[in-house]
Parts: sequence; C-alpha cells; structure tokens
Amino acid sequence: MLYGATFVMVQDALDHTTPSSFNLLRFGLAAGALAPLAVRRGWRGPAPRECDSTRTMLWAGCTIGVVAWAAYLAQNVGLEHTSTSNSAFITGLFAVFTPVLEVVIFRRRPHVSIAVAVATAVLGLLLVTGASPAGNAGDAVTLVSAVCFGMWFILIGLFTPRFDVITLVAVETATVALLSAPLAVVEGLGALDRSVVVAIVFTGLGCSGLAFCLSTWAQRRIEPSRASILNLLEPVVAGVVGYAVGERLGVGGYAGAALILVAMLVAEAGAWRSLARSLPPSEG
Repeated sequence: MLYGATFVMVQDALDHTTPSSFNLLRFGLAAGALAPLAVRRGWRGPAPRECDSTRTMLWAGCTIGVVAWAAYLAQNVGLEHTSTSNSAFITGLFAVFTPVLEVVIFRRRPHVSIAVAVATAVLGLLLVTGASPAGNAGDAVTLVSAVCFGMWFILIGLFTPRFDVITLVAVETATVALLSAPLAVVEGLGALDRSVVVAIVFTGLGCSGLAFCLSTWAQRRIEPSRASILNLLEPVVAGVVGYAVGERLGVGGYAGAALILVAMLVAEAGAWRSLARSLPPSEG
C-alpha cells in the first residue's frame, strides 16, 4: 500500500527534479535513518552461514542495491513518459518475471497455484494497459524496471535469512544513493520545492526505510514468487490513487485490477493449502 500510494507523488516530483537526484535524496535519507540502528544491531541474521561476516553482508547488500538502483532508475525515467496507472501496472509484471527467473536460475518449477496466479495476473495487466504494455517509450523502460524488480525479490529471498534485516536494507539503500550520485551531478538537482521535499521524505522514510524492512523481513517466511504476487496490491492501490486524481482505466482496466486481486487470492490459497497439508492431523 505504501509503494502504490506514492506513484502520483513521485510523478509530480519528477516534474521539478531529475530521476537520479530524486533517488539520491530518497535513498540517502533512508540510509541515514537506518544507519544508527544498523550499527547497533550488527550483521548477523537468524540463519547465517559459517563463511558469513561483515564483508559478505556488505557484498549482499551492495548486490541487492545495484539491482534496486537499476529498477528505480528505470521506473522513474518511465514515469516521466507514461501515466501513473500504466507505470504501476507494468511494474507489476515483476510477478511474472520472478517465477520465470527462479526457473532459469534455480531450475525450480513454481507451485501450480503460483503458475495459475501468474497467468491470471498477466491477463489482468494486459487489460489494464489496453493489451499493449510496451506502447510507448515510457512503458518500454518501465518493463525493464519490472525485470529488475523480479531479480530483486529473488536476491532478497537468498540473503535475508543470513543477515540482519535493518543492516542489509541500510547497505542496500546506501548503495542506491551512491550509484545515483554521479548521474545526479550530471543531470542537476532541479527545483527542490515543497512537493519534491514531501515526496522525498514520504518515500525515503515510509517506502525505502519502513516498507523495505518489512518486505525483507517477510521474505524469511515466504518464497519470492509468492511475495511478488502479494506485492501486486501496489499497482491496484496506485490505480485507485490515479482515479482520485482524474485518471481513468476504463471498464477493461478495472476488470484487470479485479483479476490481479483474484491472482493474489489464488496464490495465498495455494500457500495455505500447502501449509495445512504439512501440519500433523489434530487429535480428537
């Protein structure tokens, strides 16, 4: 919900500042807020490997940060050239790319409920975008962002059991800020008016600080494919916010949003059925 609520806010901010400068300030604020907590908590997670150390934690956080930097840069550039609703729903294709990347990387087929949920979500996304998700340059760049977010979910799933959540996110957000700095210098900061400052504070603390930590912690308990489908609430919320500011998706678009919600229910129902089968039968 936090991610989805910020699409319009970020799009308005990008009218006054540049994508890289916005990311520099947003993620720099998040890293600064998390750093004191990270220093106190250390690097160790609940299931570290024998070879893990501060160095391996830094490597993991930087790796996630590089992928996040690419994802958010592409998303912000895309937002300058497409609508809020299109950006949100095309970004939601990460729910497709996550299980595909899992198959390619781990040779692991997704659970049937995840496959059904992904197919349902694809249909919903096609309806929302008018069956042409790469219809302009902004949509095409946003599609690159969706691929990067798919890899982001997988990397978090790999590393979050081994390392402390807050420390890992602090390194990740600091990496995004540092990678954004050179482009921000070239592009310039733009005009840091009130709307830009509000967007930076809200996304920096609410999304990159709080929501990143919550989602990273949650992936200790659920697999990347399921996490990506649950995050499809983001484009649904963005569509609602877009409606509130005058954007209209049409009948097909709202039918697509409903299908995405159905996909979330299918994914969760499959996960709960699997959990129920794994529990011992109750006595009496």
